Amino acid sequence: MTRIIAGRAGSLTLEVPDAGTRPTSDRVRESLFGALESADALRGAAVLDLYAGSGALGLEAVSRGAARADLVEKSPRAASIVQRNAAKVRKAVAREVDLAVHRASVTAFLQTPRGPFDLVFLDPPYDVGEAELTTALGLLVPSLAPGAIVVIERASRSPEPSLPEGLTADRSKRYGDTALWWAAAAGD
Repeated sequence: MTRIIAGRAGSLTLEVPDAGTRPTSDRVRESLFGALESADALRGAAVLDLYAGSGALGLEAVSRGAARADLVEKSPRAASIVQRNAAKVRKAVAREVDLAVHRASVTAFLQTPRGPFDLVFLDPPYDVGEAELTTALGLLVPSLAPGAIVVIERASRSPEPSLPEGLTADRSKRYGDTALWWAAAAGD
């Protein structure tokens, strides 16, 4: 079971696609969002959730105060689930929030610069190769606000992601078989 952990939609249960996705565990999300709240990175933020799956990361950000979230998911079935989850969270937060679900591949979505985004989650399926991830990161840079935070989730056995010009490694943390890498966009 996947749920929103905290914020206005806290404890709301989310649907999860039955195949092809790997939801971020509650433990990892709690740690991640605790760090983001400590950095005051959520209130009023424009969030991009790439490889959204159930939308749990982007929707957790909205529950905790983000003003906008774009959730990108290629799978038609998963995108429908993200749409339903977004509707539930929109209703639960009971405030004006811009939530958009995009049924597209990450590379197709990023072909046109959008944003600017303050916070980006990349949580690709483990079978997405390093080359595809590197391409996505390169395409992402023009859509980032100065100082934006980018969080990449991969299997802990995966190599450290190759960051393009415009992104700087900040920190990393391992949680069992999951690893998070944080990067920061160049500032003004």
